[in-house]
Amino acid sequence: MPSQSLSTRLGVTAALLLAAGTLSTSTASAKPSDDAPARAYVLKVSTNPTSTDYTHRRVDVTGTVTKADGTPAPNIPVTIQEVVRFTTWNPWGDPIDPNYYEPRDLGTPVTDAKGKFTIPRVDIDHVTGGSLLNAQRKVEITAYYDEDGNANTPQDGYFASTAVTTKAKASSVTYKVSKKKVKKGDILTIQGKVALPKGIERGGTEVFLQTYWENESRVQTTTEDDGFFVMSVRVRGYDDTFKLRTAPTDLYVAGTVQKLPITNTSLPRR
Repeated sequence: MPSQSLSTRLGVTAALLLAAGTLSTSTASAKPSDDAPARAYVLKVSTNPTSTDYTHRRVDVTGTVTKADGTPAPNIPVTIQEVVRFTTWNPWGDPIDPNYYEPRDLGTPVTDAKGKFTIPRVDIDHVTGGSLLNAQRKVEITAYYDEDGNANTPQDGYFASTAVTTKAKASSVTYKVSKKKVKKGDILTIQGKVALPKGIERGGTEVFLQTYWENESRVQTTTEDDGFFVMSVRVRGYDDTFKLRTAPTDLYVAGTVQKLPITNTSLPRR
């Protein structure tokens, strides 16, 4: 699972600030209560452009820090991160975070005399090499400033975020199954091919096989250089959900889900 350390800390800090009614960001809709402590700064962040695609992946990250009276706040270090978000597998409907996060530090620019900061030509991309299964199309850019540098005192922290929409190219998967009716103990084999847009390397795409509704995948493999894959699994008596999921290695190529026409005859009749 991707690392959550710094991003999680920033998220917890933001949550605490929101709970206290003191978060200085355009995303906070509730106004601070009358007895809330006065906020010294206002932090904002944005990107240009606000969306990227396979060919155009870079944005300029800009923002401002102003004092409570609206005047610029110079010489303020702002920590900037890119956070690729993933959808948490949760078929049970538990009250857990629906996302998990893969953060990447982009730098800590310092505001100029006008209270502005910028990081030009930022690649909005996935660079760690981890799986892209369940990657979301919106990539978050976060900005954070802590007056005393102590994340354990969130009352003097400032958080802002914006999102960049990534437009992905489509992919597809074709397959053949060794049998459409299976029973407990059978070996089920699936062979197939993942088709990617022209010019994109076909090898290395992850392929996941689900056999039971509670688990997103039972076995997995990666495609060969020509896009082909083969995977086998021993059927259990309770296997009831047969699906293929693919996850290309490029953030700008979307994966696909394919339901398999397989019936487990060992299941009780309904």
